[in-house]
Amino acid sequence: MFKNTVVCVTGGSRGIGKAIVADFSRKGATVYYTYHVHEAEADAVQREFGAHKIHCSQADVAAIDKSVEDIIGREGKLDILVNNAGIASDQFLMLMPEDDWRRVLDTNLHGAFRWCKAVSRAMLSAKSGVIINIASISAMVGIAGQSNYAASKGALLALTRSLAAELGPKGIRVNAVVPGFIDTEMTAKMPRHLKAQNRDRILLKRFGTPEEVAGVVTFLASETATYIIGQTIVVDGGLSATVA
Repeated sequence: MFKNTVVCVTGGSRGIGKAIVADFSRKGATVYYTYHVHEAEADAVQREFGAHKIHCSQADVAAIDKSVEDIIGREGKLDILVNNAGIASDQFLMLMPEDDWRRVLDTNLHGAFRWCKAVSRAMLSAKSGVIINIASISAMVGIAGQSNYAASKGALLALTRSLAAELGPKGIRVNAVVPGFIDTEMTAKMPRHLKAQNRDRILLKRFGTPEEVAGVVTFLASETATYIIGQTIVVDGGLSATVA
C-alpha cells in the first residue's frame, strides 16, 4: 500500500506512535520516527520494524530542520508527516506551575508547528504530501486537571484546519485524528477509580488500542482517502457521541 512512500512519525517509540510506525512499516513504507527520552524503547522499535530512529526534541528548531533535511537527503523526498509527539502534566489550574503550562504547549502545539513548517517547503515543491496531527479527546470534552493538555490539543485542531486551507490548494492534505482513552503508558498512570469512571462513559465500555488509532492514521494517509482534507476524525469508542 505504501511502497516507495517516505513517512516521518514524531514520538514513535511508544504507545500510539509506535503502533503508527508499525502499521506504516508493515504496509511497505520507509519510516523514520523521532524520540527524545526513551532510547531503549526507540532501539526496540528499530529492531522490530526496521524503521529509522531520530533523536530529536520538539523544542529544538534546528534539530527538527536538520532531521527533515537528512530524511530528504537520504530518500529524496518526504511524503507523510504524522505529528504524534506529546506530553501531559496534569494538575488543577490553581495549582499548575507556569512551567508545566509552557512545557506542554511547547511540546504538543509548538513542536507540531515546527515540524509542519519544516516539511512544508519540500511538500510544496513536490505539490503533494500528507500531514496528520494527533490531537486528543481532551480538545473536545472537558476533563478536569488537563487545561494545559486540552489547550494544546484544541489549538492543534485549529492549526489543522488553517493549514488545510493554506496547503490544500497546493496538493497537500492536512487532517487530524482525535483518540479517546487508549491503553498506553499515559493512561496506565491513571488511578483505578478514574479509569473505571471513564470506561463507563464510553459506549463500547472499553479503552481503545493503539492499533485502532494507527489504522485510522494509515487510512487517512492512503490513496483511499485522497478527498478527505481539513477533517477531525474521532476514535473514542463513542465517548463524545453522548456529550450534549
